[in-house]
Amino acid sequence: MAWIVIVSVLIMTVLSLLKVNVIIAIIVAALSAALLSGLSITDSLEMFVNGMGGQAETALSYILLGAFAVAISYTGITTLLVQYLIRVLTGKKTMMLLAIAGVASLSQNLVPVHIAFIPILIPPLLKLFDQMKMDRRAVATALTFGLKAPYIMIPAGFGLMFHETIQEGMKSSGIDITTNQIALSLLIPGAGMVIGLFIAIFVTYRKDRTVESTNREVKAFVQPEKLTFNRSHLLTLIAILGALAVQLWIGSLIIGALTGLVIMFLFFVVPFHKGDRVISEGVAMMGTIAFVMLVAAGFGHIIQEIGAVDDLVKVSSGVLGDNKMLIAFVLLLVGLVITMGIGSSFGTIPILAALYVPICLAASFSPMATAALIGTAGALGDAGSPASDSTLGPTSGLNADGKHNHIWDTCVPTFIHFNIPLFIFGWIAALVL
Repeated sequence: MAWIVIVSVLIMTVLSLLKVNVIIAIIVAALSAALLSGLSITDSLEMFVNGMGGQAETALSYILLGAFAVAISYTGITTLLVQYLIRVLTGKKTMMLLAIAGVASLSQNLVPVHIAFIPILIPPLLKLFDQMKMDRRAVATALTFGLKAPYIMIPAGFGLMFHETIQEGMKSSGIDITTNQIALSLLIPGAGMVIGLFIAIFVTYRKDRTVESTNREVKAFVQPEKLTFNRSHLLTLIAILGALAVQLWIGSLIIGALTGLVIMFLFFVVPFHKGDRVISEGVAMMGTIAFVMLVAAGFGHIIQEIGAVDDLVKVSSGVLGDNKMLIAFVLLLVGLVITMGIGSSFGTIPILAALYVPICLAASFSPMATAALIGTAGALGDAGSPASDSTLGPTSGLNADGKHNHIWDTCVPTFIHFNIPLFIFGWIAALVL
């Protein structure tokens, strides 16, 4: 069964590289895995649909965060940010890219809207990018860095969810560890991502790049009217802080997003009669990505239920003996394959923790080294996966004018610049901790 995981992921990857719609590619890969295991087409579809519920909470979170982001943009506070970036950073490509990476980083911890800010912030800047001859692959890399590195290294917002998921997975398999220890163990892999970002900005995509024009018009390209900071913007910031506080207190992105929306309606920052429009636009913005996550959950459910993941890890560990260097290398490689297929670090962690902990205990890895392996393996493949929100999000903004290809301009650059250093630094962390 172990070979089925590899074959199905290769099918999904090849179809995506051939520009087949990512949803179709995942469905074909999932059904291929089920059929290769001996299931009938009817049973395969039933198992696939049943598995889609595994990411229902995540999908709902994205929809509500999308609505929250739309409500925030309604006040014009994002326009203020765009105006500031245009005024201060026009002609300064390096500073613009670093600023974008910084803004994206805030979306994981301080203002946990995740990818929902991208379709609002990025399209108004596309015309400026073209005028500056900025390589959009560098922008995609900066955005993906901000969507991944903070939750890997910082235990707040999405990072807290990520670290707690690792903690719970390890505890259920026999290892007690604190979230602070997990955060420390993931600083080394996170440092690899910082290096990857600098290589992308200062080396790989430093040169000017001109993209071909299209006939596709984007309303967001219109230069926004100049605004000044006002009462609505202040109340919006209060709503953002309220959403963050509730999310950290209760530990639910859904409740946090709802809190932010309720505050904005109660303060009349967004009129009540605009409620339907806010929700509809939030669904339109994040609906496709949420559905991709549901489909990816169905794929993950299939390869887990048919025993393919278990067999892949068992086969890998069975031939390694007690060689820590080799064991760590293979476990990270397995994590890369699995996460590339599922497209979700958060959805992969429980699977990896259950499988890795017994192997790490037998090989005498420390708890922090085990956490580094699980966290890195879960993060591997998130960047570069056609099904990942860390790549779908940047593409949703950068392709607003039809000039940005999801696979070649987002997935391939982020895979090269983040998965390779993540792998190397995660490997080092597993051996030195």
